[in-house]
Amino acid sequence: MIKGFAHICFTVNDLDSAIAFYQDKLGFRHAFDFINDQGKRFGVYLHIGGRCFIELFQGEVGAPPEKPAYKHFCLEVDDIEKTSAALRAQGVEVSPVKRGNDRSWQAWLADPEGNRIELHGYTEQSKQQASLK
Repeated sequence: MIKGFAHICFTVNDLDSAIAFYQDKLGFRHAFDFINDQGKRFGVYLHIGGRCFIELFQGEVGAPPEKPAYKHFCLEVDDIEKTSAALRAQGVEVSPVKRGNDRSWQAWLADPEGNRIELHGYTEQSKQQASLK
């Protein structure tokens, strides 16, 4: 049976830039590197929290297709206004906070490769709350 979200994986044009964004801006913790036979790092595993990770691999990435299957990944935050303000203070472009159709607070940003990331703040009225009971 599926237990939960384990990780999401991205191929990135600039591994160092992606690592800097996820570690320095979003605060993810380094878990481990992927090292090739020549001793060169070609990927990294970063800890988001709990048992959740993001996996990044160096590679060539072209322009996304018109209708990509990937849309975004979402990070739950404890205080969406404070989190958004802290990210903006670090130079990250974050959309204004708004309440979504699911009755949760949301804001949007993108990593250096353009991958969309949603910040999510649950409320007592969030539709997700019903599924957690």
